[in-house]
Amino acid sequence: MLLELRVENYAVIDNVAVEFAPGLNLLTGETGAGKSILIDALALLLGDKASTDTIRHGTDKAVVSAVFEAESKALDAVLEANGLDSDPDSQSDDGQLILRREISTGGKGRVFVNNQPATVAVLKQLAPHLAVIHAQNVAVLAFDAASRLALLDAFAGVDTSAAAAAFESWNQVRHRIADLERDEHDRLRLLDLWSFQRKEIADARVQPEEDTRLEAEKRVLANSEKVFTAAMAAYDALYESNTSAAASIRVATRQVEELSRFDEKFRQSLPELESARITLEDIGQALRDYAEGIEASPARLAEVEDRLALLDRLKRKYGPTLEDVIGLGDELERKLNEMENKDEVLRTLKIELANAAAKYLEAARGLSRHRYEAARRLEKMVESEINELAMKARFKTEVSGSDEEGNWSARGFDQVQYLISANPGEPLGPVEEIASGGELSRVMLALKTSVEAGSASRGRRNGAHTGSAQRTLVFDEIDNGIGGRAAEAVGRKLKQLARTKQVLCITHLPQIASFADQHYLIEKRESGGRTKTSVRPLNPEERTREIARMMSGAKLTDTSLKHAEQMLKANQ
Repeated sequence: MLLELRVENYAVIDNVAVEFAPGLNLLTGETGAGKSILIDALALLLGDKASTDTIRHGTDKAVVSAVFEAESKALDAVLEANGLDSDPDSQSDDGQLILRREISTGGKGRVFVNNQPATVAVLKQLAPHLAVIHAQNVAVLAFDAASRLALLDAFAGVDTSAAAAAFESWNQVRHRIADLERDEHDRLRLLDLWSFQRKEIADARVQPEEDTRLEAEKRVLANSEKVFTAAMAAYDALYESNTSAAASIRVATRQVEELSRFDEKFRQSLPELESARITLEDIGQALRDYAEGIEASPARLAEVEDRLALLDRLKRKYGPTLEDVIGLGDELERKLNEMENKDEVLRTLKIELANAAAKYLEAARGLSRHRYEAARRLEKMVESEINELAMKARFKTEVSGSDEEGNWSARGFDQVQYLISANPGEPLGPVEEIASGGELSRVMLALKTSVEAGSASRGRRNGAHTGSAQRTLVFDEIDNGIGGRAAEAVGRKLKQLARTKQVLCITHLPQIASFADQHYLIEKRESGGRTKTSVRPLNPEERTREIARMMSGAKLTDTSLKHAEQMLKANQ
């Protein structure tokens, strides 16, 4: 659940802090007040792309931060995988996750998770467990084939990792066979190239981390006089000179021995002094040996520099690291051996390919079965949800595709289409082609509600106590293109959804706003010659006036106020 959102110097927002509540949180305000900007700011914390254009004019950076109440094993796993503590600050409450993102005018940004430096990639990994934003104008029509499939998979709760791994294995073997089966001209050209590259790497006799060792040696050789002087000065200070640390400890030891004749408590200090003296002598001896081994050798320095230049050239061509260069040399050796034993290797690889294909088909067909079963459940749920939103429609989730090789992918071989008949007697057709704008908004709400309900049901079956996180659902102007009875039905559906999840919704419709558990007003004002946006929760009287404004405009009337009161009483 989103507990708090803070936005500083973002677009027209100067400094805003909003504390959200459980249930249905509605945000309203005049057009252009900054409602969607607030949602855009939240999207940044979920990994959306940032732009310096959004930084408030006259400031150096924009900052967005949020506190989520989110405690789950999945979240802990993401944090642990990225080396982040789940609760680094002892002052923070258990189960809270703090995200912060900064956007600077120079184009560089910073990300913090629980006050620890992180990356946008980490935010993207955390996002599915925290919140999902259904933004304005983003509906089924915006889904490509992959997105439609992902939506069904989210409802079904299928795991595509086995199919993806099997597909990758099959694909690798397929590419190796393709390399071997190239025509003779290409094969000879590749053999020449690979032979040259292998010889260049082999002749260099590269050793792991050789560049690191040589860089250290180069620093010593290039500064041999300074290094020798420093080492001998340290040796003298520790051991050799009359005023050395070792000499001082010897003097101190004799004095403590004398003291111990009169007071036994000083006797226990003698072994510690002896140990310190031995340690100093060992360090001094090591410094002297090191200094004696230093040679001011211009020839060796030139040799080291030439070797480093060769290694840098190899890293630029085959790197970026020496480990990559060595790895490529081993890979080229394997490829050349395969080319030289082409027929025998091909036979082996084709057997491997058949086995990999069988393993992939087993995983992909299992996925397909789950999807067909889930599609039947999903279409029933969506159709029921749609018809609760003042529509009389038929809905179908169509899964198609064959297991022919040309259809294979890391997510299986299925394709998904969502079909609807918005009017009785009309044939089914793709949602994006059949539904009007208002119908599309309701279909999207029904579809998303069903997917969330399916995920929640699956979580209960698997044991919600194991730590499955409840995501915050954000709807940015879900009421686009609807009004009247349909708007009331959407409001009721959002209210129903908010019984089990935190819901944030931006709306222009009083019918929807009247269902809120918590109502926030977003206002844009001019102060000191600058435009500023503010957000504040409304008390009951203010809420009545805001809903009346949404019905009648800026000029409130007794009729609109009474209507607003009636609407609020009816929908609470």
